[in-house]
Amino acid sequence: MRFIKLAFTFSVLLYVNTAFAQQKTIAAKVEALLNKMTLDEKVGQLNQYNGDWEATGPVTKDVGNKLDAVKQGKVGSVLNIMGTEHTRKFQQAAMQSRLKIPLLFGQDVIHGYSITFPIPLAEAASWDMPAMERSARVAATEAAAAGINWTFAPMVDIARDPRWGRVMEGAGEDPYLGSLIAGARVKGFQGKGLGNTDAVMACVKHFAAYGAAIGGRDYNSVDMSKRTLWQTYLPPFKAALDAGAATFMNAFNDLNGTPATGSSYLQRDILKGQWGFKGFVVSDWNSIGEMIPHGFVKDNYEAAEVAIKAGSDMDMESRAYINNLAKLVKDGRVPVTLVNDAVRRILTKKFEMGLFDDPYKFINPEREKATMNKPENIEAARDMGRKSIVLLKNEKQLLPLSKELKTIALIGPLSRERWYLKGAWSTDVDPNENVVTIEEGIHNQAPGAKILYAEGCKIKDSVATDFKEAVETAKKADVVIMAVGEDIFMTGEARSKANIHIPGVQEDLIKAVVATGKPVVVLLMAGRPMVFNWTAEHAPAIVYTWWLGSQMGNSVADVLFGNYNPAGKLPMTFPRSEGQIPIYYNFLNTGRPAQGDNDTFYRSSYIDAPNTPQYAFGYGLSYTTFSYTNISISKTAIKKTESLTVSFDLKNTGNTAGEDVAQLYIRDMVAQPLRPVKELKDFKKVMLAPGETKRITFTINKEKLQFYNDNLQLITQPGEFKLMIGAASNQIKLEKTFQLTN
Repeated sequence: MRFIKLAFTFSVLLYVNTAFAQQKTIAAKVEALLNKMTLDEKVGQLNQYNGDWEATGPVTKDVGNKLDAVKQGKVGSVLNIMGTEHTRKFQQAAMQSRLKIPLLFGQDVIHGYSITFPIPLAEAASWDMPAMERSARVAATEAAAAGINWTFAPMVDIARDPRWGRVMEGAGEDPYLGSLIAGARVKGFQGKGLGNTDAVMACVKHFAAYGAAIGGRDYNSVDMSKRTLWQTYLPPFKAALDAGAATFMNAFNDLNGTPATGSSYLQRDILKGQWGFKGFVVSDWNSIGEMIPHGFVKDNYEAAEVAIKAGSDMDMESRAYINNLAKLVKDGRVPVTLVNDAVRRILTKKFEMGLFDDPYKFINPEREKATMNKPENIEAARDMGRKSIVLLKNEKQLLPLSKELKTIALIGPLSRERWYLKGAWSTDVDPNENVVTIEEGIHNQAPGAKILYAEGCKIKDSVATDFKEAVETAKKADVVIMAVGEDIFMTGEARSKANIHIPGVQEDLIKAVVATGKPVVVLLMAGRPMVFNWTAEHAPAIVYTWWLGSQMGNSVADVLFGNYNPAGKLPMTFPRSEGQIPIYYNFLNTGRPAQGDNDTFYRSSYIDAPNTPQYAFGYGLSYTTFSYTNISISKTAIKKTESLTVSFDLKNTGNTAGEDVAQLYIRDMVAQPLRPVKELKDFKKVMLAPGETKRITFTINKEKLQFYNDNLQLITQPGEFKLMIGAASNQIKLEKTFQLTN
């Protein structure tokens, strides 16, 4: 045994020493190359251009022949160039430059590459870290095989306003859940490490607080206390960094009057300073140049100066660095050491990716062809899709449906839709990608059923047209499935909405069909929480499907017909009206907290609407039922250096095997500064057979109890804490209290 331990210790030391030696070697190579570079070549490494085929931002003035610029060493990276044929062309140009420094190829691989997975907000509803890591792993494998070595993902912005179009790219409103998801996605993208041909560099965005844009309007200002920044909005970024994220992207918004791109506090003090980040920071599309319309600088000369001093290493598409940075150094406005630091960070990643050893390492047509659309990866997309679905309502156990149904009415403008099912920010690299429609998925599950179809209305119809065909179709069926919601252009970047109700007259269509008395299942497709009060009250069954990607039809049908028991939980609160926004579960109590929805007398409440949401954070139903009983805690008092455990029995009390996400919330009852009414601190996703019981245990330690004070110090305060365990933030089943002492 002693020999085994010594051998293990030796192997660990050998690995650590080898890794250290490798980094030392890379550092030496970087310095040697840096010493050979002219100032113009250094600036070139900080310059990123968009390809000629697609733009994911406002197109800036053309620079002429981009391949010539690459040959001259004026470009360090390009984006939106996909496929080995195109990436090879650009890398060959880079090999004609004086120093033959390879290019990095970046792409917004947000939720899949050739195979499209659910949008990130949908995946967050799975509360399933291994599944999300696998999703990112498949996306990275396909993207890397197509010559891409850098993805502009994950987006880890906390978002409490569903009007914001970019909620679809993130993980919702909770910093604890968001932090776990950020780490899982980084690990999925980067795999076993940079340099492997199935790994891409992750880029964590948008640093920072972009999700708190005032009014939910994209690119808008953010105004918040530094304590709120650290407590709520920074944790997912730190989790991503701790997971090994290679790069960060700064944000479009200003934070308390300073554009994030020009914020030394964010990029130098926090990211590269306190957190010790060794990778590099890329601007968002033209965000350096956009400091001009912000009113923060007068021109690109000043913008380049502010950005490089603030810690923005690579300029995406603004041309500010390539046109001004060398002059700024010569004019004495920018120390060359800042330029060297930025170049050093970028070159280090290129060495780590193995691009200097083989510039065409990721450009292999045979591997590209062999990697795309593998059956096991298509199945992974289907599995991720069904895990992302949230069952909101199921009166009289209408679901799951019988596969022996004779006639099914499929009604709604999204019933036969194909392209929209991919959701915003899909890559569209394969125009022949076989996206499964809702109708096809239903047919695959119930091939003997006759499927009747009626569109009913268009997504954006603003006037109630004749619903007669839809109503008559519904009357002929045993069950009605309605596919309604947003279109693909209603969420995503620059797609914020003041009205987040189900678009057009689709809810009127639902009313008309429900009035037939037929059993109705409503499928709601969207990239954000929507408002649908009438449907929530009157439709017998509601399934929130989001946008699920290539296999959406099959994933939805798996749930509808009981092949998969839904276990999704909402990662974001669903409001009853836009007037409630922002609405989130982990709020601070006021001195006059409302005791209920009807408590309006000198209370923190509305006089014309309930305080409660339509659906709470963490909510989601199953085809079975669960009970929470027999709670116990190991200690009733602990010191700050100690921990305790809380245990309970989780039982499947129904007749169907299923998963539940048991959630642990904590409240610090008296604290200065104030603490929220509850905070998610742990959860476990548990599969149980019918009648099966499992003893579930959570551990409470200092990390789960600490918070930031006004001096931005992580502290704990002695006093009483409440432990709350349940199936959602508003479905607390068990409670216990304990004391924290000095």
